Amino acid sequence: MPDTPPDRLATNPASEFHDADALARGIGVRFKGNERTDVDEYCISEGWIRVALGKKVDRRGAPLTIRLTGPVEVWFLDKQDAKDDTKLSGIPASPAE
Repeated sequence: MPDTPPDRLATNPASEFHDADALARGIGVRFKGNERTDVDEYCISEGWIRVALGKKVDRRGAPLTIRLTGPVEVWFLDKQDAKDDTKLSGIPASPAE
C-alpha cells in the first residue's frame, strides 16, 4: 500500500469511497490547522470534510452530517507510530525487581 492516503475516503461501508485497508492503518486529519477525530469523510482535492451534526439522526438512524470547506491535510497514523517507536527503542528497559 502506498505511503500517501487516498484523495477521498469515507468511514461509511456503503460509500463507494470506503477503503477498509486504509482505515485499518489509521488516518489523521488536520482541518484548518486543527486535528480532527470526528471526520466521517474527506476530500483533499476539493478541500472539504464531512462531520456528524451533533447527535441528530435521520429517519433511518444514520447520523446527519455537514460538509465543511477549507484546507485539508491527511496522513497515515501507522507511519507516525513507527517514528515514535524508533525514539523509544533507544531507552533501556528497567531491571526487573
